[in-house]
Amino acid sequence: MNKKSSGASPDLPAAAAEGSTRYSTPPAQTGGGRKITRRQFLTRGAATLFGAGLLTSGYAWKGEPNWLDITRLELSFKELPSAFAGTRLVHFSDVHLGFNKDVHDLKRLVGHIKEAQPDIICFTGDIVDSYAEDLTESVPVLAELSAPLGKYAILGNHDYKNTELLTRLLNEAGFRVLRNQSYLVKQGGASIAVAGLEDMLHGKPNPQAALKDVPEGMFTLLMMHEPDYADTVEAYPFHLQLSGHSHGGQIRLPFVGAAYTPYGSNKYISGLYYTDKKRMPVYVNRGFGETYMPFRFMCRPELTIFTLRRA
Repeated sequence: MNKKSSGASPDLPAAAAEGSTRYSTPPAQTGGGRKITRRQFLTRGAATLFGAGLLTSGYAWKGEPNWLDITRLELSFKELPSAFAGTRLVHFSDVHLGFNKDVHDLKRLVGHIKEAQPDIICFTGDIVDSYAEDLTESVPVLAELSAPLGKYAILGNHDYKNTELLTRLLNEAGFRVLRNQSYLVKQGGASIAVAGLEDMLHGKPNPQAALKDVPEGMFTLLMMHEPDYADTVEAYPFHLQLSGHSHGGQIRLPFVGAAYTPYGSNKYISGLYYTDKKRMPVYVNRGFGETYMPFRFMCRPELTIFTLRRA
């Protein structure tokens, strides 16, 4: 780096310097007393930029996709029965087995879920990237998960090539797959409902059907793959929506945010939101896996741990 000088630049032509005051500051030197030329400066600058590009791409490919972010949140609801106060809910989404994630990656995720000691586990879609068969090897791994209030799953847009096989495999892993359905969870003489909708892009979501067996006024948790559907379901008696789909953008840029998000996640992209009219909380998990390209940048994979409180 050139030393700061209070006089004329050492690059000034000699003729221009004649007759002027002499300066004791020598020209910029490299180690060993050699001058750095313009060509050397440009070459080294280009090499630095190229190296930074390689480092960034390596981080986005092999680094960040394997750096799990565990998010912990507390949410309070006046409708939540006191028997469920303190319930620990673990939410994960978008594993995309068969693309950039396999059974070994899933084992790491399952280990973190076990450490959280969940009371209830919710998976919000895209367990595979394309083919239901890619889940087969991971069924025993998912079956290791236990939660006293149950394990629940919905299908995402990538899960629709063979829904029958995929549903059967998830059932074998101990997950109750909800497709425009709800399930009543009982504890301490009280109940809450867990509801799940079909995918917005490849299924036919029907909130009314999902609420068919839910008593009026009961606290109801909704799982819906596409988060933007919250603006539709806020007209129904749901109290919290859990979603995925967006991957948080997967690639995020400084001062810009998500460079791209898929249809169905343009408004609600990552983290906690509240709908405009009803102020229903919507949480968007950034997902565990990747799709289309095996990169993440400024958008780490996520596991979310909620503690539910009574307001």
